[in-house]
Amino acid sequence: MSLTSRWLIVEEGPNPSTDYFILPFLTDMRVSVERVNFHELANEERLQDSNLIFVRYLPFKWQSLLNKNLEKISGIYFFIDDDLFDWQAFSSMPFRYQAKIFRYSWLRQRWLKSVGAQLWVSTHYLQNKYVKWAPKLIKPKPLIDSTESCLTVFYHGSASHQEDIQWLRPVIQEVLKHNPRLTFEVIGNASINRLFGSMPRVQVLHPMNWPNYLSMLQKPGRTIGLAPLLDLPFNRARSHTKFFDITQAGAVGIYAAGDIYEKVVYHRKNGLLLAMDPALWVDGILSLAEDDALRESLLAEAKKCL
Repeated sequence: MSLTSRWLIVEEGPNPSTDYFILPFLTDMRVSVERVNFHELANEERLQDSNLIFVRYLPFKWQSLLNKNLEKISGIYFFIDDDLFDWQAFSSMPFRYQAKIFRYSWLRQRWLKSVGAQLWVSTHYLQNKYVKWAPKLIKPKPLIDSTESCLTVFYHGSASHQEDIQWLRPVIQEVLKHNPRLTFEVIGNASINRLFGSMPRVQVLHPMNWPNYLSMLQKPGRTIGLAPLLDLPFNRARSHTKFFDITQAGAVGIYAAGDIYEKVVYHRKNGLLLAMDPALWVDGILSLAEDDALRESLLAEAKKCL
């Protein structure tokens, strides 16, 4: 194993196997790490002198790519945290899951051994079961420093807010990229889940009735509430009730500047009022997330309006 070369983590997408096992292990090694997904085939330059670790699955197109570039690669590794190489172990799983394991893992065993790939496993059970492959045991650990708490930014819009949610997407993408402490919570159906599906640290809540929503607001953990409002005919008739939702959630709000929220929100006194400029909202969210004292002051004033 070369500690000085680059490492490519090849994964289906963000997943707990990488975050709990592979990333902490490689982070401790202090090596250069890059994550790529199945659809993001590496070019020859990225493969040169790289170690590749496949997390659970190995797509055929990646296998073909490696066959053509074996001499350039420092090492190939395959990590499993389930028994993906024994048909009997997963034969009772739902058929689609069986087919996925069979296609991307089970069928790859012979090829992996033929190119000298090293097997990494998550448990002593797997280490003992595949002892002839001389697997390396990788122990799990949290990647995120548990002493640094996350902050939840949220937008609780209904189906009538589709345009506002679409507008908000690039804003959220930018703030999540710049502050790893931030998570985002949104309410929506399958289309909203697809809209935010490629982003890390996003939770899409299923729509709920009003009593259940009020009950959810009483649970702590939300920090910054968002209330964007595009200048659309339907939006012009809205009221400022999201100010009450956000404040009851124990959060500080960022609101669209204009007649609707200016009835109750005073900029930098009990919330932030911002023009519908994505750059302003990115800056507003990031700066508010870093200013604990300002958030406390704004929330205290907002609660006086309830």
